[in-house]
Amino acid sequence: MKKNLNRRDFVRTTAIGGIGLGLVGNVTSLFGNSSMTGGKVGIIGLDTSHSVAFTKALNSPDAGPEFGGYKVVAAYPKGSNDIKGSVDRIPGYTDDVRKLGVEISNSIEELLSKVDVVFLETNDGRLHLEQALPVFKAGKRMFIDKPVAASLSDAISIFDASKHYNVPVFSSSSLRFVSGTQEIAHGSIGKVIGADTYSPATIEKTHPDLFWYGVHGVESLFTLMGTGCKRVTRVFTENTDMVVGVWNDNRIGTFRGTRSGKGGYGGIAFGENATVAIGEYQGYNPLLVEIIKFFNTGIVPVTAEETLEIFAFMAAAEESKFKGGASIEVEKVRQKALRLASKKRF
Repeated sequence: MKKNLNRRDFVRTTAIGGIGLGLVGNVTSLFGNSSMTGGKVGIIGLDTSHSVAFTKALNSPDAGPEFGGYKVVAAYPKGSNDIKGSVDRIPGYTDDVRKLGVEISNSIEELLSKVDVVFLETNDGRLHLEQALPVFKAGKRMFIDKPVAASLSDAISIFDASKHYNVPVFSSSSLRFVSGTQEIAHGSIGKVIGADTYSPATIEKTHPDLFWYGVHGVESLFTLMGTGCKRVTRVFTENTDMVVGVWNDNRIGTFRGTRSGKGGYGGIAFGENATVAIGEYQGYNPLLVEIIKFFNTGIVPVTAEETLEIFAFMAAAEESKFKGGASIEVEKVRQKALRLASKKRF
């Protein structure tokens, strides 16, 4: 793996970007240089297994130093209002975290009075902007689990609010931090000239298709390829998605979403010096370690610019599906979302 910090690494680790929002800049100047070690963690949303998994890892008596002494102390259980699979999980996951020493709050405001930092875990991305705003207003650093929102315009508004309230935030799939993917992104095979990734892509009717679960494999694709996708074409069938992106330098990246057979995560990267598999999924802990680093420093490991381009890619794929597989310009999708976001107030 390369030891020198290249420009892409520098941007990823020291800046928060906005897809055309003028947000790219040094985190120290944007959010100050406040650092912390250890703290009280609050969770919003107990309708996903991630809430329980993160709580078990942080609250374990055997929690390692990589978790920095952070503990989950409070949770607000409210998640989706109408996604049955999410609603049905809340009572059981509430009991699970309560047994791990977590106090259940009756409101987000009550939770915020008891914690230093926040995991926004609500499974339903439609609620994320509404639930994130009081966290920003309270000045609490926050990780937002996938999807960052259920629309590109809401995602833009979340990062706009982050800048407005001077509070850093990031969102990411755990697939980004697979060790093999990170090694490739940092230059282990030279420049990545193309990549193919895959993941399950279960569809939830309340969200654009890939936002709900395909985001995992798309995040892997962008981790390898970086930003700069200019157009997207999607082929859709009941059991499979194939999405092809063409980047500004004419590199091609593809995502295969599966809805039948044995599900899995992975891909292949094509580099200047080698063609390699990106490695197997390694669970939540690599992501959790990055979240803790972010809580400590306020420095985001994934820029807003990259996250927003991931969601612009998926929004373009949605439009391509409705237009019978037509090639869709990502910039046009972005501009439409910017206009919608400009009408939102926080």
